[in-house]
Amino acid sequence: MATSRTKFNLKAKNRDRYLELVLAFPLASIKSEGHLEAAQEVMDRLLAQGELEDGEEIYLDALSDLVATYEDQHYPIAPASDADMLRHLMEAKAVTQAQLSRQTGIAKSTISEVLIGKKPLSRKMIRKLAGYFKVDVSILAANL
Repeated sequence: MATSRTKFNLKAKNRDRYLELVLAFPLASIKSEGHLEAAQEVMDRLLAQGELEDGEEIYLDALSDLVATYEDQHYPIAPASDADMLRHLMEAKAVTQAQLSRQTGIAKSTISEVLIGKKPLSRKMIRKLAGYFKVDVSILAANL
Protein backbone atom coordinates (compact mmCIF):
# COMPACT_ATOMS: atom_id res chain seq x y z
CA MET A 1 0.00 0.00 0.00
CA ALA A 2 1.45 3.35 -1.05
CA THR A 3 1.51 6.24 1.37
CA SER A 4 0.77 9.74 0.30
CA ARG A 5 2.32 12.90 1.66
CA THR A 6 0.30 15.95 2.48
CA LYS A 7 0.71 18.93 0.21
CA PHE A 8 1.37 21.49 2.94
CA ASN A 9 4.91 22.23 4.01
CA LEU A 10 5.63 23.70 7.40
CA LYS A 11 8.93 25.44 7.92
CA ALA A 12 10.88 24.73 11.10
CA LYS A 13 9.28 27.30 13.47
CA ASN A 14 5.72 26.57 12.34
CA ARG A 15 6.32 22.81 12.27
CA ASP A 16 7.70 22.95 15.82
CA ARG A 17 4.64 24.88 17.04
CA TYR A 18 2.29 22.45 15.27
CA LEU A 19 4.05 19.47 16.86
CA GLU A 20 3.98 21.15 20.30
CA LEU A 21 0.22 21.47 19.98
CA VAL A 22 -0.18 17.86 18.83
CA LEU A 23 1.92 16.62 21.74
CA ALA A 24 -0.09 18.74 24.23
CA PHE A 25 -3.47 17.72 22.81
CA PRO A 26 -3.27 14.96 20.16
CA LEU A 27 -5.50 15.15 17.10
CA ALA A 28 -7.74 12.10 17.55
CA SER A 29 -11.43 11.36 17.16
CA ILE A 30 -13.41 12.84 20.02
CA LYS A 31 -15.11 10.08 21.99
CA SER A 32 -16.70 11.75 25.03
CA GLU A 33 -18.15 14.94 26.44
CA GLY A 34 -15.04 15.46 28.56
CA HIS A 35 -12.83 15.12 25.51
CA LEU A 36 -15.09 17.57 23.64
CA GLU A 37 -14.83 20.14 26.45
CA ALA A 38 -11.04 19.82 26.52
CA ALA A 39 -10.88 20.26 22.74
CA GLN A 40 -13.07 23.36 22.94
CA GLU A 41 -10.79 24.83 25.61
CA VAL A 42 -7.76 24.32 23.37
CA MET A 43 -9.61 25.95 20.47
CA ASP A 44 -10.68 28.88 22.66
CA ARG A 45 -7.10 29.47 23.81
CA LEU A 46 -5.84 29.48 20.24
CA LEU A 47 -8.60 31.80 19.04
CA ALA A 48 -7.95 34.19 21.93
CA GLN A 49 -4.39 34.67 20.66
CA GLY A 50 -5.64 36.61 17.66
CA GLU A 51 -3.37 36.08 14.67
CA LEU A 52 -2.06 32.52 14.43
CA GLU A 53 1.10 31.11 12.95
CA ASP A 54 0.70 28.66 10.03
CA GLY A 55 1.27 25.63 12.27
CA GLU A 56 -1.31 26.84 14.76
CA GLU A 57 -3.80 27.55 11.98
CA ILE A 58 -3.41 24.04 10.51
CA TYR A 59 -3.77 22.48 13.96
CA LEU A 60 -6.87 24.57 14.76
CA ASP A 61 -8.48 23.60 11.44
CA ALA A 62 -7.93 19.90 12.13
CA LEU A 63 -9.17 20.12 15.71
CA SER A 64 -12.23 22.09 14.55
CA ASP A 65 -13.02 19.32 12.07
CA LEU A 66 -12.83 16.71 14.84
CA VAL A 67 -15.13 18.77 17.08
CA ALA A 68 -17.61 19.32 14.23
CA THR A 69 -17.71 15.58 13.47
CA TYR A 70 -18.46 14.75 17.11
CA GLU A 71 -21.12 17.46 17.37
CA ASP A 72 -22.76 16.39 14.10
CA GLN A 73 -23.06 12.83 15.45
CA HIS A 74 -24.22 13.71 18.95
CA TYR A 75 -26.10 16.98 18.46
CA PRO A 76 -27.70 16.87 15.01
CA ILE A 77 -29.65 19.96 14.03
CA ALA A 78 -32.87 19.42 12.13
CA PRO A 79 -33.37 21.62 9.08
CA ALA A 80 -35.41 24.75 9.68
CA SER A 81 -39.06 24.53 8.68
CA ASP A 82 -40.20 26.26 5.52
CA ALA A 83 -42.03 28.80 7.71
CA ASP A 84 -38.94 29.50 9.84
CA MET A 85 -36.68 29.89 6.82
CA LEU A 86 -39.08 32.20 4.97
CA ARG A 87 -39.67 34.26 8.11
CA HIS A 88 -35.91 34.61 8.63
CA LEU A 89 -35.30 35.72 5.04
CA MET A 90 -38.15 38.21 5.22
CA GLU A 91 -36.85 39.68 8.49
CA ALA A 92 -33.29 39.88 7.17
CA LYS A 93 -34.48 41.83 4.13
CA ALA A 94 -37.08 43.77 6.15
CA VAL A 95 -39.85 42.89 3.71
CA THR A 96 -43.55 42.45 4.50
CA GLN A 97 -45.81 39.71 3.16
CA ALA A 98 -47.49 42.24 0.89
CA GLN A 99 -44.16 43.47 -0.51
CA LEU A 100 -42.95 39.91 -1.03
CA SER A 101 -46.16 39.02 -2.81
CA ARG A 102 -45.96 42.02 -5.14
CA GLN A 103 -42.29 41.48 -5.94
CA THR A 104 -42.41 37.70 -6.49
CA GLY A 105 -45.91 37.20 -7.86
CA ILE A 106 -46.66 34.67 -5.11
CA ALA A 107 -50.15 35.19 -3.68
CA LYS A 108 -50.18 36.86 -0.26
CA SER A 109 -52.50 34.12 0.99
CA THR A 110 -49.96 31.48 -0.08
CA ILE A 111 -47.16 33.31 1.74
CA SER A 112 -49.38 33.50 4.85
CA GLU A 113 -50.12 29.77 4.68
CA VAL A 114 -46.40 28.96 4.43
CA LEU A 115 -45.63 31.26 7.37
CA ILE A 116 -48.21 29.57 9.64
CA GLY A 117 -47.07 26.10 8.57
CA LYS A 118 -50.24 25.13 6.69
CA LYS A 119 -48.51 24.86 3.33
CA PRO A 120 -44.99 23.76 2.31
CA LEU A 121 -42.89 25.60 -0.23
CA SER A 122 -43.35 24.25 -3.74
CA ARG A 123 -40.48 23.95 -6.21
CA LYS A 124 -41.89 26.90 -8.16
CA MET A 125 -42.06 29.07 -5.01
CA ILE A 126 -38.55 28.01 -4.03
CA ARG A 127 -37.15 29.16 -7.38
CA LYS A 128 -38.94 32.51 -7.14
CA LEU A 129 -37.95 33.09 -3.52
CA ALA A 130 -34.34 32.03 -4.06
CA GLY A 131 -34.06 34.53 -6.90
CA TYR A 132 -35.73 37.28 -4.91
CA PHE A 133 -33.62 36.75 -1.76
CA LYS A 134 -30.48 35.97 -3.80
CA VAL A 135 -29.83 32.65 -2.05
CA ASP A 136 -29.11 29.20 -3.41
CA VAL A 137 -32.25 27.09 -3.93
CA SER A 138 -30.82 24.47 -1.55
CA ILE A 139 -31.34 26.93 1.32
CA LEU A 140 -35.09 26.77 0.77
CA ALA A 141 -35.30 23.19 -0.49
CA ALA A 142 -34.01 21.47 2.65
CA ASN A 143 -37.45 19.99 3.41
CA LEU A 144 -38.27 18.66 -0.07
